[in-house]
Amino acid sequence: MSEINQKKFASVHYAQYLQLENILHAQHMRSSDVGQPAHDEMLFIIIHQVYELWFKQIIHETESVCLLFRENHVDERNIGIAVSRLERVIEIQKIMIDQIRVLETMTPLDFLDFRNYLIPASGFQSFQFRKVEVMLGLKKEDRLTYNQKVYSSVFSESQQKELKELEASPSLANLVEQWLNRTPFLDMDDFPFLARYRDAVNQMIEKEEAAIRETTFISEEDKNIRLQMLAGTAQYFKDALDEEKGNQKNEGLSYKATLAALLIHLYRDEPLLRMPHTMLVRLLDIDELFTTWRYRHAQMVLRMLGRKMGTGGSSGHDYLKATTEQHHVFKELHQISTLLIPRSELPELPEGLKRSLGFCYTYNH
Repeated sequence: MSEINQKKFASVHYAQYLQLENILHAQHMRSSDVGQPAHDEMLFIIIHQVYELWFKQIIHETESVCLLFRENHVDERNIGIAVSRLERVIEIQKIMIDQIRVLETMTPLDFLDFRNYLIPASGFQSFQFRKVEVMLGLKKEDRLTYNQKVYSSVFSESQQKELKELEASPSLANLVEQWLNRTPFLDMDDFPFLARYRDAVNQMIEKEEAAIRETTFISEEDKNIRLQMLAGTAQYFKDALDEEKGNQKNEGLSYKATLAALLIHLYRDEPLLRMPHTMLVRLLDIDELFTTWRYRHAQMVLRMLGRKMGTGGSSGHDYLKATTEQHHVFKELHQISTLLIPRSELPELPEGLKRSLGFCYTYNH
């Protein structure tokens, strides 16, 4: 073995490999600098440093999944890899939420011992978290404004440039939409999915309308209210299945991607569609868990600060709470649930298509 290879595979010490000298000396308490050390500032620093490490891992996983989906053809085996990496992100998110409980062992008075030393620092200035949001697919126009400024204005020029380049690149949401657009089973000659699905929806609504009219357990007034609601549901289905309206949308899933996601959800029990369905569900899990994390963060801030202004100058709790409603990434995937129909109403797949969905589509053609 050459000397270079010997050096490459030389033994390494645990502390050296993990750079513990750097990590364990990265907690600098500002309260100590002014001669009034606050005990809980150490916890505050470590919790947020750990968050940044988890953000780094989420970026690492998300980048790898995006890379798998950048090709015009996504190998079915890569969908399994993508799912396993998204599931890792999900487990990290659960830990991030649990970490708030550790932070809440600090009381409001404990926090006030050092809070003033943090101004104007704020979690809003986490560059890595902004990268996560952009990589997943949160659009600039969907963001709540922070002090009436562009969200990236708090970062350095080089960081702003990196965020701008990320915004110009396909996000995970974009890549998943492109993948859905390529779903081959929407155009099968022996199975006109859309026509069969429309028929099934009409039959379902007719049955529900008949059930409402025939029941003797509710008043005529209640029947009319329910019939009006059912008419609204029928109109929603009609609009969602209108190709012209679907193609006119300026944002969200394309018409074809919406139908593909719907087909995958409806026929998820077919072997070839199980992994794509799991992929879509994991994206919803990630969206939901970030919403949960934001909400728990907002509640923690309310508990610690009440209605005080945030250290970065935001409205504090009110701003954080508002982001839980506004900063969703996969909203259109959530809306697929509105279009689902009972298994008993599902159009039967032709035998040839069932065989195709029984194993790898790529190898069958």
